[in-house]
Amino acid sequence: MTTSPGDRPISDYALLSDCQGAALVDMDGSVDWLCLPHFDSRAVLARLLGPQAGHWAIHPAGPYTAHRQYLPRSLVLRTQFSTRTGTVTVTDALATGLNERGHNLGEHAPHLLLRVVECTGGQADIEMEFAPRPEYGLVTPLLIPVEGGLRCHGGPDTLGLCCPLPLKVTDTARATTRLRAGHRLAFALRQVPAGGHPTLLTQNEIVAHLQDTISGWRSWSELHQSYQGPWEELVHHSGRVLQGLTFQPTGAIVAAPTTSLPETVGGVRNWDYRFAWVRDASFTLDALWVAACPDEAEAFFRWMAQVAASDTAHCESMQIMFGIRGERDLAERELPQLPGWRGSRPVRIGNGAWQQRQLDVYGELLAATHRLRDYLGDLDDPTTAFLIACADMAATSWDRPDQGIWEVRSHPQHFVYSKLMCWVALDRALTLADTLHAHDRVPHWTRARDDIRAAIEEHGWSEQAGAYTQAFGSDVLDASALMMPIVGFLPAEAPRMRATIDAVRDRLTGNDGLVYRYLGVDDGLPGEEGTFLLCTFWLAHALALSGDTRAAREVFERAARCANDVGLLAEEVDPHSGELLGNFPQAFSHIGLVNAAWAIHQAEAMPAGR
Repeated sequence: MTTSPGDRPISDYALLSDCQGAALVDMDGSVDWLCLPHFDSRAVLARLLGPQAGHWAIHPAGPYTAHRQYLPRSLVLRTQFSTRTGTVTVTDALATGLNERGHNLGEHAPHLLLRVVECTGGQADIEMEFAPRPEYGLVTPLLIPVEGGLRCHGGPDTLGLCCPLPLKVTDTARATTRLRAGHRLAFALRQVPAGGHPTLLTQNEIVAHLQDTISGWRSWSELHQSYQGPWEELVHHSGRVLQGLTFQPTGAIVAAPTTSLPETVGGVRNWDYRFAWVRDASFTLDALWVAACPDEAEAFFRWMAQVAASDTAHCESMQIMFGIRGERDLAERELPQLPGWRGSRPVRIGNGAWQQRQLDVYGELLAATHRLRDYLGDLDDPTTAFLIACADMAATSWDRPDQGIWEVRSHPQHFVYSKLMCWVALDRALTLADTLHAHDRVPHWTRARDDIRAAIEEHGWSEQAGAYTQAFGSDVLDASALMMPIVGFLPAEAPRMRATIDAVRDRLTGNDGLVYRYLGVDDGLPGEEGTFLLCTFWLAHALALSGDTRAAREVFERAARCANDVGLLAEEVDPHSGELLGNFPQAFSHIGLVNAAWAIHQAEAMPAGR
């Protein structure tokens, strides 16, 4: 039934989103993470990272069992509690704007968490406990009872709790009642800036908001999700998750809606993922193409191109990640008041990787441009100049060391993946030469592209490892080498590429059948990490490209089985316990699922003997 706060598995949580902010709800009906109004706002409920950091629980008072699911074609969650005397459902949602449909979903989100409780059989005693703790648990607010609920003052927000029950109020508000079959109670939590007066909604208004939010999600799904192929529901659901991680006002997609869920239990590999990475661009666009539609892909690209663009003279130091509104300063700091999930300290907000040099970003941006070339129309002069500058920087900077795709906090190296993506930048730029009006650059870009290929073949291949490796002159395997056939550098059936795929399967795969990023490397941080779901989907993708669809299916299904009961994937899996690790849900894992499913579908549809 219940698990002690701050100790429950990450897989116990389900995502709520209004396409501007997010909440996580556990199996016992407790909202243990809530950032309003936006993904990167200071959490008002954060028990996920510390038992005293705030929660809002609604569940039966006695013993119960719980089963939950998202309502069809939505991110609206329904949890069914079964007790000895009756059955109760709690339906949870972050409200989208009234009458928002299709592409407009979440455009005017009211920053309103909805919770509707219904007794569907027999009777049951229900208890509610509301303990807001703004600013990641730093503030214990003043709770003021008012007609229809209470107001919370303290920190940068004013909260209004709509509650139809009498409340016992200290620093926590509590209420109990008995529900009988057919009875319904509606609760809501609204956020406004400090000093404001949130309007408390009536029962009927809350229910109407909930029904409208369900209709909004379903309209989005009906408009966007046309994929037909293997694992159709998984692909469609992942598309909704990606939409739920999209900041509607700009089109930015956060890597995850949480911070500091660890890569190792009790370890220090705890990062804030509530930002948008340039690296995600090309992978995300491919996934949106399959699981959503080109409109979402185009919105994400235009935002990314705009925020990444700067004076082309400074393109060499192009930033690798941005805030959801385009912020560049993402300074990292620690929150000492929070003990972290299962004691995993420190808890961090901000992310110091924003200051790293990572050469792969040029390739990701130009690959994204290439993917959308038929939809973008005529690019404006600043965007064209910026993309040309990206290609030029790839041509002149590819032979420099950097921090690589995994953002190591050790010394820079000549990472093979970084060189590969510089090759991609130039390869796509050459294809786009007409669009970019850059015919004068073609000879220079062609020579640089050929130089990169030669360097990767000479220095990125290890005879001892029998594979392409992590860095020039290294024998260390790295799962990012699986991207070579995915981006078109080599056919997957080429001898060296096939040997690399086999090496990853044989030597970089754990006992659980999932793939590590790398092993036995000093990356500047203590401790170990789990197997990576994205890397496992890459292996499935590469196997499909090699024509081995049977093996691709086996690897894909092994990774897909790691999803929790409501289909959400984390970043990593503990290779010993099988528990999900890392920030949750993880966009990259769902992106990998979509792209691998599509690759397998395409490979299986290809005529034999191609």
